[in-house]
Amino acid sequence: MYPYELFLGIHMYGIMIAVGIGVCFAVLILYSKRLKIEPKFVDFVFYDGLVSIIFGFLSAAVFQGLYEYIENPQRGFHIDGGITFMGGLLGGAVSFLIIYFIFRKKYKSTLKDILPVIACCILIAHAFGRVGCFFAGCCYGKETDSIWGVKFLLLEHKVFPTNLYEAVFLFITFGLFSLLLFKNKYKNLFSFYLIFYGVFRFFIEFLRGDDRGAFIGTITPSQFWSLLFVVAGLVLLSMTVFKQSHNRESFVENNKK
Repeated sequence: MYPYELFLGIHMYGIMIAVGIGVCFAVLILYSKRLKIEPKFVDFVFYDGLVSIIFGFLSAAVFQGLYEYIENPQRGFHIDGGITFMGGLLGGAVSFLIIYFIFRKKYKSTLKDILPVIACCILIAHAFGRVGCFFAGCCYGKETDSIWGVKFLLLEHKVFPTNLYEAVFLFITFGLFSLLLFKNKYKNLFSFYLIFYGVFRFFIEFLRGDDRGAFIGTITPSQFWSLLFVVAGLVLLSMTVFKQSHNRESFVENNKK
């Protein structure tokens, strides 16, 4: 539908990825100031994030190769340039946490303080990435003859633009989370990110038309990780609520004495 390559080998997909990363770090800096997080800690998270993005892209490629191997072991394991968001997020998160726990004692602020900002950063970067998917013609939906269909250059039929659906969802969620953050109602944003995106991604997979592979029965790899996202989000939310309830009870007991 749209030009995949603009000029000099520059692709809109790459441009959108770069824009997303740039906006992501701008959000990190601006929102951290809003929450009055220790500036040195923000700088640390910035550089930790840069390293994690590199590992995230490597992990995204490895996961994609692994998915393809599981689907067709006869081809053998190989990496052909394809990437998957879930694999990238997981690999990037592991890298981020390893670096964080090595150097965290140097700072007064903690990961808990900046998690709401990180949720917003992931959302906005991912949203621009999905816009890039639209321009690249990947991550598309099933065939359709409806007015909602889009014709991509490499496809014979119109398909649902699930890449745009996801981009819209991510932009709206980013706006909602930003509003809550600036209204100081942000304590559980990261938990809600895991739950919201996990649920959305699980169901949008049913509308996807590109090869999704199979992991457990008819469940795709992305649906499997989506379910784990929801479970992790619910666990984190439950832990936070329990801790808040326990602190309130302790406060009441202390005042009685």
